[in-house]
Amino acid sequence: MASAAEQMASNLSWGSFGKAKELQQRILFALGLLLVYRMGTYIPVPGIDATQLAVFFESTRGGIGDMLNMFTGGAVSRMAIFSLGIMPYISASIIVQLLTAMVPQLEALKKEGEQGRKKINQYTRYGTVFLAMFQSYALAAGLESQGLASDPGLFFRATVMITLVGGTMFLMWLGEQITARGIGNGISLIIFVGIVAELPAALAQFFASGRSGALSPALIIGVMVMVVSVIAFVVFMERALRKIHIQYPKRQVGMKVYGGESSHLPVKLNPAGVIPAIFASSLLLMPTTIATFSGSESTGIAATIAAYMGRGQPLYMLFYGAMVVFFAYFYTANVAFKTEDVAENLKKQGGFVPGIRPGAKTALYLDYVMVRLLVVGSAYLTAVVLLPEVLISKTAIPFYFGGTSLLIIVSVTMDTITQVQSHMMAHQYESLIEKSKLRGRNRAKSRGQRK
Repeated sequence: MASAAEQMASNLSWGSFGKAKELQQRILFALGLLLVYRMGTYIPVPGIDATQLAVFFESTRGGIGDMLNMFTGGAVSRMAIFSLGIMPYISASIIVQLLTAMVPQLEALKKEGEQGRKKINQYTRYGTVFLAMFQSYALAAGLESQGLASDPGLFFRATVMITLVGGTMFLMWLGEQITARGIGNGISLIIFVGIVAELPAALAQFFASGRSGALSPALIIGVMVMVVSVIAFVVFMERALRKIHIQYPKRQVGMKVYGGESSHLPVKLNPAGVIPAIFASSLLLMPTTIATFSGSESTGIAATIAAYMGRGQPLYMLFYGAMVVFFAYFYTANVAFKTEDVAENLKKQGGFVPGIRPGAKTALYLDYVMVRLLVVGSAYLTAVVLLPEVLISKTAIPFYFGGTSLLIIVSVTMDTITQVQSHMMAHQYESLIEKSKLRGRNRAKSRGQRK
């Protein structure tokens, strides 16, 4: 028997969407800001030799250059004002969340509610500025060493730093505005739009390689089958749920007995969604970006990073997989599904898991369930992001067909659609309430006329 919410969700249509004016405004607002982001990926940083830049990125095609382009929407290959992308903000968020879990003062600040959250967000912004300044200086120095600067010197480095740091902070603001006043998660949507915008060029390159004979027809068909299979697998796993039985006690009010219902607490197999893959990719991009722009004849640390952390290398795969597993557990425990908060909310509502005492015992039981769910969830994430990487590193397949990009596209699409459905259901509830109020008023008027 379908619930009332499921019945209402099945009745959602384009007609109801046309009536939801607030939802339309949110979608148009988000699309407008995403269009601004795409325009910014074509505005170049001053003082860059465009011809030499094109030659340089052609030489790095198939390597870290494609990975950088994927997360910045092609801004790096054009050396645009958004070349750093949103990755400094994501890296700063990782660092602040790690510190929050380890530093008692930050943990206490996190428990202070809205004011504490604002303070932590402020620290995250400071960290974003610091990381963006460091990365922009390293990028400016790398551009000079590669001979890509028209007029190298202190002024060029200062110009690049100011432009790139300003671009990252503007992107951070765009993401926050989309989340607050638009639809979906702003940061994820920015990465999503960057990937989708470059997909047509990646497809054209892929089929051109097939026409030239660089890729065999069997490999092309195999890649397309792989892409469809990965998408279907991601959809299946992202919709997988573990339903925890919840019981509500009966209570008597006067001569009537209320409550006694049973419900389910749905827990996703992967509560963290696409965040672990984005976090792991962000950490991988920081050292490899510096190594890429530091020069092909570099020695020491940069050369070691380039040799051992290149795509397809065993250390790269091991580090990538380990980071995905770590962030799957860390983000779920600290953000996506905090068992202490869930147990406390159930206790306040009078609900309990049959056979488990409310409060601390329920939190321990939820921890037990989540740890075992995440064994499968983190293994699924690791398989999706790593298995296509093996094939891509051995052939000339574009990076956009990799597991990370497909995971981001599918997960962000599903999350955004879910939010759209939630807004439409809320609009239907509001319209039903308004109709019931009007009926009540009409009945009251008719009774008054009869009297």
